Amino acid sequence: MNIQESEMKNEKYDRVLTGRKCYLSPLCADDAPLYKSWINDMEVGINLGATPQILTFEKEKEILDRIMKSRDSYTFAIIEKKNDKLIGSISLMNVDFINRHAMFGIVIGEKTFWNGGFGTEATGLMLDYGFNILNLNSIYLNVFSYNKRGIRCYEKCGFKIAGVLRESRLFADKYYDTVMMDILKDEYKGGRIRLMLSK
Repeated sequence: MNIQESEMKNEKYDRVLTGRKCYLSPLCADDAPLYKSWINDMEVGINLGATPQILTFEKEKEILDRIMKSRDSYTFAIIEKKNDKLIGSISLMNVDFINRHAMFGIVIGEKTFWNGGFGTEATGLMLDYGFNILNLNSIYLNVFSYNKRGIRCYEKCGFKIAGVLRESRLFADKYYDTVMMDILKDEYKGGRIRLMLSK
């Protein structure tokens, strides 16, 4: 099966930006049950700070609808390329076009895809979109200090530690820091969009 036949077979997701393992696609409201199951999974939700919440299907539909209508955020589904499988989502939020910065967020909800390089590749695609399509100068994020896998991923993609909010998260009688990280446009190494334009 060639690429055109594969894309025709998949009518649900569009390939906005494509990497080797995954691609970014606009969100689909039909996926609300899957997003709900991810957030309600303690192993997934603990890295998002969502564990105190119980997310119902109706609430997730509301959240998805609000995200899809938002004018100051850009959120994509992360789709595993081989089987067109939804595995997570990725966002640039609170986009400020005057000061040219935005806040980054990602979740790989399908745990079988953890430690497979999908988060790193999706993050690179989103940085490409932020710096070369939205023309941002700075992209920042907050990550809890116990999320070692996430911190390694961000560092691999070029994020640097910009500060620490000490003992800001309490879990199981222990305090953890919130680590603030950022990356500037001139620090970003990569860019499929520039390659597309140079062809």
